[in-house]
Amino acid sequence: MLSRLVFGLGLLSATALVHPALAADARTLQIFVSKDAQSLTLYEGTEVVATSKVSTGKPGHTTPSGIFSVIEKQKYHESNLYSAAPMPFMQRLTWSGIALHESNSVPRYPASHGCVRMPAAFAKQLYEMTEMGVPVVITDAEVTPEPIDHPALFRPDMPEPPALLSDAALRPAIGQAPVQVAMNDVALPAAQTPAARAPANDTPIRILMTRRSLREEIIDLQTYLNELGFAVGEPDGFLGPETLQAISDFKLQHPVEPTADKSPASDVLIRAVYAAAGKGTPPNGVIMIRQGFQPVLEAPISIENPGLALGTHFFMARSVDFETGSADWMGATLPTTLSRATMTRLGISSLESSIISGTPIANALSRIHIPAETRRKIDAMLTRGSTLTISDTGLGAETGKGTDFITVTKS
Repeated sequence: MLSRLVFGLGLLSATALVHPALAADARTLQIFVSKDAQSLTLYEGTEVVATSKVSTGKPGHTTPSGIFSVIEKQKYHESNLYSAAPMPFMQRLTWSGIALHESNSVPRYPASHGCVRMPAAFAKQLYEMTEMGVPVVITDAEVTPEPIDHPALFRPDMPEPPALLSDAALRPAIGQAPVQVAMNDVALPAAQTPAARAPANDTPIRILMTRRSLREEIIDLQTYLNELGFAVGEPDGFLGPETLQAISDFKLQHPVEPTADKSPASDVLIRAVYAAAGKGTPPNGVIMIRQGFQPVLEAPISIENPGLALGTHFFMARSVDFETGSADWMGATLPTTLSRATMTRLGISSLESSIISGTPIANALSRIHIPAETRRKIDAMLTRGSTLTISDTGLGAETGKGTDFITVTKS
């Protein structure tokens, strides 16, 4: 279907353009930029629909690698950082100044101040095809999305089938004994199986699964201190005066074992608050949802074998079938650089066994456990073009107001 829309194939020429009619498929487009090859490849699912040479950031102004999305579009833009340099057909990736844009200098080697430069004709064509929120994956070596099938991936929410009558007493007519009806417990024919319900809001959702940061831990700590009667106000993830006072009051009633960790929100304290609130063991992961650049859901998850890195993985739901309750996912693993200090902070002791060897995507998905109620909520929001990111490093610093989740794997 897509081949008829492509006027050039592969990277045999500097630029391969596509027909604007492909814009109808904009919600499942994905942009992959390779800094090694100095190339941009536009995918619809696993199909290549356009390619171009690019120029990324030169030494000292390196284009960051990671997972981004288009958060602003302007047909004509002038740089706020570099002497009002023209940036036609600008598609912004970060508020700190990284973007895709047209340039009259695309030498196919790193030459920009951090942006991704594109030839004029291609930049205009790409601008016309994309929508706000289109994912942009930037890596050193080329990365290619592939079909991914795994039971942990989300699918449309399927309603429960109607209950079949079993041995049950029906309401009798007046003066008569109850009528007993028994039926075999058999599956409904396919035609009678209820279809999944399409979400009322069909804007694709953005899902991030990652390790819990101190922010999430403090929010839970504040929530449970409130429940226990130690008022902290609205949970905000900060150790303000009210929270510190509540922690002090909690310790007076619930002695906490001394620990080498002198932080007010030490692991020992958090475990004690969880136990007092009857919440079991503190989770070590979090799942967050954004829709239309706005946060809509956040919930705890658990990560098995937390000493092993999860790696960084990006997925897109290319199609969602509400009749069968199925979804076709595409996925790719991004090379990730973690410093020794970052590994220590995250409690990661090994990268190799989980990221480099074996099947990294399957390994990561199989180690993440999501509560059933949380999964039902997400399944009910799933639409075509929804994306999922798995990362070790939490909520990226570039993530903020008016962005999707931004995960930087290398600066």
